Amino acid sequence: MSEIKNLNPECIWRNFDALTQVPRPSGHLEKVQHMLLEFAARVGVEAFKDAAGNIVMRKPASPGMENRKGIILQAHMDMVPQKSNESTHNFETDPIQTYVDGEWVKAKGTTLGADNGIGVAAIMAVMEDKTLVHGPVEGLITADEETGMFGANDLPEGELNGDILLNLDSETWGKFVIGSAGGVDITATLEYKEVETEKDDAAVKVVIKGLKGGHSGLEINEGRGNANKLMARFVHEAIAEYGARLATWHGGNMRNAIPFECETVLTLPKENVEALKEAVAEWCALFNNEYRTIEENIQFFAEDVEAPATQVPEEIQDNLLDAIYGCHNGVLRMIPVFPSVVETSSNLAIIDINGGHAYFKLLARSSRESMRDYIATTLESTFSMAGMKVEMSGEYGGWDPNTDSEILHLLEKNYRELFNEDAIEQVDHAGLECSVILGKYPHLDVVSLGPTMRSPHTTSERCLISTVAPFWELLKKTMAEVPVK
Repeated sequence: MSEIKNLNPECIWRNFDALTQVPRPSGHLEKVQHMLLEFAARVGVEAFKDAAGNIVMRKPASPGMENRKGIILQAHMDMVPQKSNESTHNFETDPIQTYVDGEWVKAKGTTLGADNGIGVAAIMAVMEDKTLVHGPVEGLITADEETGMFGANDLPEGELNGDILLNLDSETWGKFVIGSAGGVDITATLEYKEVETEKDDAAVKVVIKGLKGGHSGLEINEGRGNANKLMARFVHEAIAEYGARLATWHGGNMRNAIPFECETVLTLPKENVEALKEAVAEWCALFNNEYRTIEENIQFFAEDVEAPATQVPEEIQDNLLDAIYGCHNGVLRMIPVFPSVVETSSNLAIIDINGGHAYFKLLARSSRESMRDYIATTLESTFSMAGMKVEMSGEYGGWDPNTDSEILHLLEKNYRELFNEDAIEQVDHAGLECSVILGKYPHLDVVSLGPTMRSPHTTSERCLISTVAPFWELLKKTMAEVPVK
C-alpha cells in the first residue's frame, strides 16, 4: 500500500507513508515517539522527548540566516482511532492501509491519520532537507492532542526558543486560521444497583449506525445526526408504549467525534416484541426522512438477544433518559460579528450504561469564555438533576485573533505571489493547541495552516492531494523570507 510515496511533493508523502506504518492512536505513542527520535538522529538534527511526551527537534539557521526570527513548526503525533464495523484493524499494532481514490488519499476501513500526520510529515521534510533556506527552526510534535491536548497543556515553559509559531493542523487550504475556540470536557457518572430482569421478559438489541459522525468542532454546524440523541428518542417511546426497560447502552467512543453508532439492549414483555420491531422500522424511515440531504443511509434495526439477568432500576433509567434527552447537543450560538462561524456548541460524545455504572462524556466549545462557562453549567445542571456526579476537566482557553500579525501578512503576501489570489482569514470553532501554547509563550506570533482534509475523526477521512504541493511551496517560501529579529 505504498503508492502514496509517489505523490507530489515526495518529501511529505514519503514521510507520511512512513508514519502510517507506525501505530499512533491517542494514548499509545511509544512507537511513534521512538520512530521520530530515530528519524532525527538519522537526518542529523537535535531532538529529544520532553516530560510531557512531546518530541522537539531543532535545526540551526542556514548560513547567513542566523539573524532571522526563529520559527516553530507545530503538529500533533496522535491520531483518532475510528474504524468501520467490518474492519479488524488493531490501532495499537497494525499499519494504516492507505490508497489513492481519484483526487484524495484515503484509508481502508479506518481513519487516515492525515490529521495531523501531514503536519508531522511536513516537519520531517523540513528537518531532513539540506537545501532549504531558513532561520532557526524548531519542530514541536505534541502528544495526545485528540484526547485533551495533554502534550500542549504540559509543555514545559522555557523549552522553546522561537518567535513565530506555525501550527500545521488546519484543514482547508487557502484559509489561514488566526483564532479558535476554547473548550472543556464534561464527565457525568452515576453508580447504581442493578435489579433482576422479569423472568418472562424477552430482550432485543436496538442498533443505529451509518451516520456520518465527524469532527465535533469543524462539522458540528452541518446538522449531522448524533447517534446517542437519536437513540434517546426511540428508547423514550419504547418505554412509554411497549413496557420496555433499559439494560445497557453503548454509544460513541471519542470525546471530539460526533457519535455515528449506538446500541442499546432493552427488555420487554414477549407479546410486545413484534410491535416494537415494527416501531423500529417506522423510526428508521422517520430518521432518514428528517436527515435527508445531510445523512445518506441511516440504519436502524432491532434483533433478538438473550435476556440479560439484570437491568437498570426504573427510576434510574428514567432519570438517565431524561438527562440524555434534555442535555444540549449541537450549535448553541454563532459568533455575532462572524455569523458564519460557530461560537458555542456541545457534543454528547459517549454514553456507556452497563453493570451498575453510567458514564457520559461531552466536549463543550466556545470562542467566548463566558459562553463556554454558560454551556458547561447548563450541562452540569442537566446531569445533576438526574443525580449524576459531574466533573469538568481539560479546560483550555480560546485563541483571540490578531489581524496585525507579521507572519500572517507575510503568508498572505507569499500566497498571493505564488497563486495569484488572496487567502482567507478564518476563525475556527475547532480547538487548536495554539491557545494553550500561547498561554505559556505569549510573545509568539501565531498562524495555523494546512492542506485540505475532510471528515477527520471518521472512516471517511481524506486528504486532497492537489493541496499538499502548494502548502509545501508556501511553507518553503515563507521560511526563506522570515524577517530579522
